[in-house]
Amino acid sequence: METDWMIEDSTTPKVTSLTSLDTGVRPAPSGAAYVAERNTCLNLFSRWNETDQVEFVEQLLARMCHYQHGHINAYLKPMLQRDFISMLPKKGLDHVAENILSYLDASSLCAAELVCREWQRVISEGMLWKKLVERKVRTDSLWRGLAERRGWIMYLFKPKPGCQHPSHSFYRQLYPKIIQDIQSIENNWRMGRHNLQRINCRSENSKGVYCLQYDDNKIVSGLRDNTIKIWDRKTLQCVKELQGHTGSVLCLQYDERAIISGSSDSTVRVWDVATGAMLNTLIHHCEAVLHLRFCNGMMVTCSKDRSIAVWDMTSTTEIMLRRVLVGHRAAVNVVDFDEKYIVSASGDRTIKVWNTSSCEFVRTLNGHKRGIACLQYRDRLVVSGSSDNTIRLWDIECGQCIRVLEGHEELVRCIRFDNKRIVSGAYDGKIKVWDLRAALDVRTPHQDLCLRTLVEHTGRVFRLQFDEFQIVSSSHDDTILVWDFLNYGGASPAAPPPRRASAELDRPFYE
Repeated sequence: METDWMIEDSTTPKVTSLTSLDTGVRPAPSGAAYVAERNTCLNLFSRWNETDQVEFVEQLLARMCHYQHGHINAYLKPMLQRDFISMLPKKGLDHVAENILSYLDASSLCAAELVCREWQRVISEGMLWKKLVERKVRTDSLWRGLAERRGWIMYLFKPKPGCQHPSHSFYRQLYPKIIQDIQSIENNWRMGRHNLQRINCRSENSKGVYCLQYDDNKIVSGLRDNTIKIWDRKTLQCVKELQGHTGSVLCLQYDERAIISGSSDSTVRVWDVATGAMLNTLIHHCEAVLHLRFCNGMMVTCSKDRSIAVWDMTSTTEIMLRRVLVGHRAAVNVVDFDEKYIVSASGDRTIKVWNTSSCEFVRTLNGHKRGIACLQYRDRLVVSGSSDNTIRLWDIECGQCIRVLEGHEELVRCIRFDNKRIVSGAYDGKIKVWDLRAALDVRTPHQDLCLRTLVEHTGRVFRLQFDEFQIVSSSHDDTILVWDFLNYGGASPAAPPPRRASAELDRPFYE
């Protein structure tokens, strides 16, 4: 196949004069004697084997000066270039060319399409834009979520029986549209543009939604009226109510099998996520269970009784206490853990780090001026919120405070972060979105860290969770709000009415 352009490749390459590579005027050969001697050397050179020829050239190069080496380098460069794609046989080895080009990113793939017709053919017939999109979807949660929500995941991977995927041009046009969509979502986050959905949880006895967790199908919430309510994501209606706790439900977490909740009645209860049946009740703490986390057969709970309990979970009905961690001098308000560390925060103003496998104490993080209400821990980073109205970022390995974020006017009650942003909620009724990457750079001015303040709740914000597309938050105002940054279609909602006064409640945070 013809090519628009192809780097010269031949056993007898076109000879480039060294004179043409020099910007100056070079003197002509010395004369007839030089030409005769040169031809004699060339004749001798052609008789030698390849090893001797290489050795002879090396000797010549060693005797040259630096500027001569520059001329030689310029002379050799075009001779050494190879169009490795077009040199492959036209039939039978296309898969090799496709495999080579499949490692390119989007900008490099764009450039490769312009090299020549042969490269463009390989990219098109190999469906390399489709493969690039599929690679992004496999490795990036933002792309995965966008593919599922926008519906173009149906055009990826193996087609369903009887179906055929579109041509290469479809994916070539799809990629920049996806990039544009991602940029639009990012701009919505930064500008605070969102669609708002509101779930009214008000009941006769309810005075606050203390905790929640969500997925694409449901929101599970724990309320002050002692119940756990499950809400349908599409209809926003309550589809199930779990009763059994005799105190406010202060914390919960669920997976595909079970919901586990902690309450001011001092118990931890386990529920079947499908049926809502109560499967187990754990009685250990002697005061309110303020927070819990479970993962990979292990659970950690903490309490107003100042202790942390570590549990081994064989099944939903076989949960055994492994160890009790003591050291805090006030209520332990929050815990988090991974395979290396357990991290706890308390009303005693400290964060403590424990070894996950041995449960031995490692270090204390000091810096907050008042009790700590919330934290999240991932990799080396701990982010905490306190009743001193600040958020602190910590390096868990050295115990150093990296950054202090200021902006909330009351206790920072809940906090979450991902690889881009921190989202915090406070008793001032506000949710703030912070730039995590900027916060980790000490050179960034403080005024550039808070991207947006969201004001819709009319009471204290108790809990929030977020992903690339939305925030779901709960409050003392008996509402759950869904802030949708993906499907924004108009102006942001108007400012909320003034916060209503409320009586003091049995707070899930204890100073």
